[in-house]
Amino acid sequence: MTPRRLQDWVTRQAYRRPESLAVVCGDTRLTYGELDTLSTQLARLLDEGGCRRGDRVALLMPKSAMAIVALLGIYKADAVYVPLDPSSPASRLKKILESCENRWLLAAGPVGPLLEELGRDEEWRRQVRIGWLDGPPPSDHRFDIRFTIGDVRHCPAVPLPTRNGPGDPAHILFTSGSTGTPKGVVITHANVISTVEWAIKYFSVGPSDRLSAHFPLHFDLSFFDIFSAAAVGAELHLVPPELNVLPGKLAAFIRGSEITQWFSVPSVLSYLARFNAAGFNDFPALKRILWCGEVLPTPSLIYWMKRLPSVTFTNLYGPTETTIVSSYYTVPACPEDPQASIPIGVPCDGEELLVLNESLAPAPSGEIGDLYIGGTGLAQGYWRDPERTAAAFVPDPRHPSERIYKTGDLARVGDDGLVYFLGRSDSQIKSRGYRIELGEIEAALNTVPGVEQSAVVALQTGGFEGAVICCAYVPSHGASLTPAALRRELGRLIPAYMLPARWLVAGQLPVNANGKIDRRRVRETFEEGVDANAAQTA
Repeated sequence: MTPRRLQDWVTRQAYRRPESLAVVCGDTRLTYGELDTLSTQLARLLDEGGCRRGDRVALLMPKSAMAIVALLGIYKADAVYVPLDPSSPASRLKKILESCENRWLLAAGPVGPLLEELGRDEEWRRQVRIGWLDGPPPSDHRFDIRFTIGDVRHCPAVPLPTRNGPGDPAHILFTSGSTGTPKGVVITHANVISTVEWAIKYFSVGPSDRLSAHFPLHFDLSFFDIFSAAAVGAELHLVPPELNVLPGKLAAFIRGSEITQWFSVPSVLSYLARFNAAGFNDFPALKRILWCGEVLPTPSLIYWMKRLPSVTFTNLYGPTETTIVSSYYTVPACPEDPQASIPIGVPCDGEELLVLNESLAPAPSGEIGDLYIGGTGLAQGYWRDPERTAAAFVPDPRHPSERIYKTGDLARVGDDGLVYFLGRSDSQIKSRGYRIELGEIEAALNTVPGVEQSAVVALQTGGFEGAVICCAYVPSHGASLTPAALRRELGRLIPAYMLPARWLVAGQLPVNANGKIDRRRVRETFEEGVDANAAQTA
């Protein structure tokens, strides 16, 4: 039966199988009964402290079992969950908090310095109440700490009457904005429920599954793992972030936790492949590998499919504004050609992918167009920003009373009827008179033997030549691949006018808080100038 709110899945599992393991985080283990009880106690304390329906409650703590309790408690209090990234600078967090006008902040872990810096704003400090969900609270007595984790555990676990329904906001996810001000995407309970119900049906997720929770909690893909597990009573295993730079230990985590479904951004899979962290027929419990967020280089996919022949591999696609994932493609067989393109596939149930031309008419098969998405995953819009909302969520040309979301991505529909992602529309540049898609260069680079990862950016010169194309790349483990050699190999795949003019050999490409390659930082590295031994101009 479809729940009305996300927390209803946990309550249902607590009633049916309270002793079943729900969340595993290191040595901490919570059953569904404990998860439901603790989140109910937290909701009651929020309510007693004056938290009301629709209030925004921010969460500032590392990924942990208590963080899962906190987001459920926020939902049970009829409030709106606003996750914050503890690794972000206080200046960015301040913009988010000012935008969402939160009255509550739930915090834990080593976030004291962030709180101290945020607390310099005396007006904000006076207005915000804090729930400290850890050991002893910070010694800064300027904050209004209303309760601690001890208070939560001693509060009566009496459920609150809730009024929220499927169409009410569940959370606001703040993404980067081109103006420097983060954009808050408003996601409803129904948005997430629709995606999760498709996922558990398509992937046949069941109570015996053990799902990875690799994504940080401020990333929308985290909800896929959390509620896919909760919907069926499976185990959720939180992946410690520090393992991301320890390929051997990350592989050991998958093995030791007997993960049955692994879901991450492609850069994690490529990193593991680079250090040959997986043996043949490794991870005997693993059934499915899923990825989303960016393109997985086909050579990396070939690596994994050859080593794990009994595992299924699925490419998922979807912007935050359309709720987690909108399309899928399960790779039927290991590609023979490392240059083969992997499609983003077909829409999930209730979703629609539209590849349209400039006149908002369907682009003919094989032709490049702008990718739009419609359906049940469409967010309400951007928090208190009607102009941005109207610009991104536009009327459907077929049904003007309905909306579709302009993703900003380029795509084409292949002869096979599948949709292929071709990069960002704003990644198109003009260099020496030619219009060039940077994504096409990256796609070619990732097929060159010896290239583990690559990022192509452009620097505007202001001169007649237009943009200068720059490439940063990571050689495969043990490979010796100079920029000159890579340029020669790449010249066999793309026209000369598309070849990068500046190169950077890196031990690892920078990633953002969501684990995606941070092309802004790559661009800044080229703008600032890099070591002459590392960068070469061709």
